[in-house]
Amino acid sequence: MMNKIKSVSRYLVMCSVLFVSVLSCKQEATHADTQTNETKDVAEVVVSDPLPSWNDGDIKKAIMAYVEDVTNSSSANFIPVADRIATFDNDGTLWSEQPVYFQFYFAVSRVKAMAADHPEWKNKQPFKAILENDMEALMAQGEKGLLEIVMTTHAGTTTDEFEALVSDWIATAEHPIKKKKFKELVFQPMLELLDYLRANDFKTFIVSGGGIEFMRPWTEEVYNIPKDQVVGSSIQTEYEYNDGKPFIKRLPKLDLNDDKEGKPVGINRYIGRKPVFAAGNSDGDLQMLRWTDANKLKTFKLYVHHTDSIREWAYDRTSHVGKFDKALDEAGEKGWSIASMKDDWNIIYPFDKE
Repeated sequence: MMNKIKSVSRYLVMCSVLFVSVLSCKQEATHADTQTNETKDVAEVVVSDPLPSWNDGDIKKAIMAYVEDVTNSSSANFIPVADRIATFDNDGTLWSEQPVYFQFYFAVSRVKAMAADHPEWKNKQPFKAILENDMEALMAQGEKGLLEIVMTTHAGTTTDEFEALVSDWIATAEHPIKKKKFKELVFQPMLELLDYLRANDFKTFIVSGGGIEFMRPWTEEVYNIPKDQVVGSSIQTEYEYNDGKPFIKRLPKLDLNDDKEGKPVGINRYIGRKPVFAAGNSDGDLQMLRWTDANKLKTFKLYVHHTDSIREWAYDRTSHVGKFDKALDEAGEKGWSIASMKDDWNIIYPFDKE
């Protein structure tokens, strides 16, 4: 009898343990399911709105409709991955450009850093104007004077030396008006657009009038665009070999002016495929968008219109930087997309989220 009682007791204990184990498993499964569902919910929110800094207007809808269409293998407009080339201007399209192009601030800093070795600059324009902080006199030097400054400050070094100079400058230099680092003055909505396109197997390139070797040291950090996907203006270079050390020297001669007509030339030279997506902000980008529009595949042409005088700057037809006049008319006539900073973007810079 005692043995039977013990057997029953052991059986009840085993059943209790089994019950607790099953209950625990069910609770863990329920908890896991809840976590999975929560994760799915979060994922669905992220997927459903890849452009949160864009207001829910016609431009955002058009961008997303285009991407969904050309990446759908069942669509008549499907674009193979190899042809999903997206080109973006930099100045005024991916970051600010007022009151002058940011690369010019770098050139000015180089003039001041090099002045001790060039005492003649105290009496020679356009360098005299920079050393005296006389911007009116500097602007009076015109395009020729500005080109002389760029050639003088950007040449005469090796490519490695120049990259180090740019890297050191971009890490600390601040905008005189915004009081933020230049690399912080990038447009959050455009960063999201770059990410969205890459998530859909587009290859994103910078095609800018800015110097190619001025941009390359920092574009990967700021835009997640690697050096070999940067197209820009360039000066001539030459290979040298000294005491067993090879290097490339930068020469004071223009090689490619990657602006206006130079942009399609640069695209053809460095990319070799017509873009299907292109974004710019000025007349200097018009030829790039026309070149994109000529693609037989379905294309998207986007202009960023600086209409926000409070959060950024407002300018277009008469601006001395980023003039948006002829291109504004043509974009309207052809039905290209024009994103208004004021109306289409709920924030401008990444730090606006803070």
